[in-house]
Amino acid sequence: MLNQIKGLHHVTSMASDAQENNDFFTKTLGLRRVKKTVNFDAPDVYHLYYGDETGSAGTVMTYFPFPHIVKGRRGTGEVGETAFAVPQGSLGYWGERLGRVEEETRFGETRLRFEGPDGDGFALVEAPGDSRAPFAGGPVPADHGVHGFRGVTMRLHDAAATAELLKFMGYEETAREGAFTRLVMPGGNGADVIDLEVLPGADRAREGAGSVHHVAFAVENREAQAEVRRALTEAGAHVTPQIDRDYFWAIYFRTPGGVLFEIATNEPGFDRDEDRAHLGEALKLPAQHAHLRDRLEQTLQPITD
Repeated sequence: MLNQIKGLHHVTSMASDAQENNDFFTKTLGLRRVKKTVNFDAPDVYHLYYGDETGSAGTVMTYFPFPHIVKGRRGTGEVGETAFAVPQGSLGYWGERLGRVEEETRFGETRLRFEGPDGDGFALVEAPGDSRAPFAGGPVPADHGVHGFRGVTMRLHDAAATAELLKFMGYEETAREGAFTRLVMPGGNGADVIDLEVLPGADRAREGAGSVHHVAFAVENREAQAEVRRALTEAGAHVTPQIDRDYFWAIYFRTPGGVLFEIATNEPGFDRDEDRAHLGEALKLPAQHAHLRDRLEQTLQPITD
């Protein structure tokens, strides 16, 4: 069993409109945009990052807004819901702020479920004792603000193989309730809950706007990441080499249930090329796309804060 993974690092999804996406996360949820860059593989598309003050691991929701992308179809083989942790006693505030919410109890926790602009599945869960500081510079008061992720729910035809993989990665099964199995990372970073929902009769998900592209797990550095890669490879996973993503190093592999996993480093962080006071303000380009700046600044959809 691995001991290097500490919980989630980030969750990356797809959107249809950059401005709408930006407004939802910064103005409605009150997160900070910590980076405005482009997709490494498709530089004509933004890669937007939202999180806490510095973009700490376990707080960062990221998006590829593809203009004219088709809407995703919910199903199995995907992360169907991303849950954020909020302070105890704040769900009433969020219910009024968000408007259309569905209240649900799962494993004894009250959750507010709601959708993002593209039908993205989200939930808010009160997390007593969460010491992570919400971003205080946005429209949401800090005493109601989002701490970061609580975890994700994966929708699967069968959970057995994915549960075994997560246990190998250091998670422990803590409970079962109906179609759900809960796994928790002991001593994690706060973003340490994975729920597996079994839907044997559901169709496979179709990726599009509102879909999660991949979910990333946090390790401290490249050395720990290399250890995880070696162990996963020896266990039979097809894992990519370590890839430099400017703000973290990444490895990727597809899980038995179809969900794309990433293992990402906490280093070097989002302040490697911007002062912390100005994170997410300027368009930052990977070195291989720097020569495209003039064209990209003219063709990328302007985002107003």
